[in-house]
Amino acid sequence: MDILNTVKSRYTTKAYDPEKKIPQEKFDKLLEILRFTPSSVNIQPWHFLVADNPAAKERIAKALTGRYAYNAPKVLESSHTLVFCTRTDISPEFLNQLLEQDDLSGRFKDEKAKLGQKDTRHGYVEFYRNEQKNLFGWMENQTFIALGQLLFAAGLEGIDATPMGGFDEDILNEEFGLKEKGLRSSVIVSLGYRSENDFNAKLPKSRLPDEVIFTHL
Repeated sequence: MDILNTVKSRYTTKAYDPEKKIPQEKFDKLLEILRFTPSSVNIQPWHFLVADNPAAKERIAKALTGRYAYNAPKVLESSHTLVFCTRTDISPEFLNQLLEQDDLSGRFKDEKAKLGQKDTRHGYVEFYRNEQKNLFGWMENQTFIALGQLLFAAGLEGIDATPMGGFDEDILNEEFGLKEKGLRSSVIVSLGYRSENDFNAKLPKSRLPDEVIFTHL
């Protein structure tokens, strides 16, 4: 497994072959990789909508009209498409759910350790809610960690991917009742296998040089 070659060869796919489908075993592996995404204080503020059939993808494509219409074929012709959602708030009930899952997973050697995790996680939530006034921004940052994890994993599995921020959030939120579920759509990701007509597959990558992006202290 050549990790550097993977990141240099993967790219944002612009056109998919609608006849090529991701094997279920591989797709299930991607979902498990998503589930194991790291997050600050293990807050896991995400929820993923999974579209693996034409009707579901058409519902997502409703948010890809007007100036976003160029993205619609990437969803409709993909093998699978995911909508990454972020919680709009963190409730005491959700914090307790996280804590009890930690306990069930065997992460606490005693009650003191469990209480410490409870206090730490609660402290972070209250800091971003009350002092930074940006709880959603902090949570959405975690969701984008999941995005990076998925893109890299897909590359390792030889699966093409397209992250999309160009969509009508209001339409997507309404279509899936996200507001009522305490969620907001953050990004759409299509997955599948490139079309032979994908112009972007043949273009060289372009990144800023080392000296521009790294400062060695």
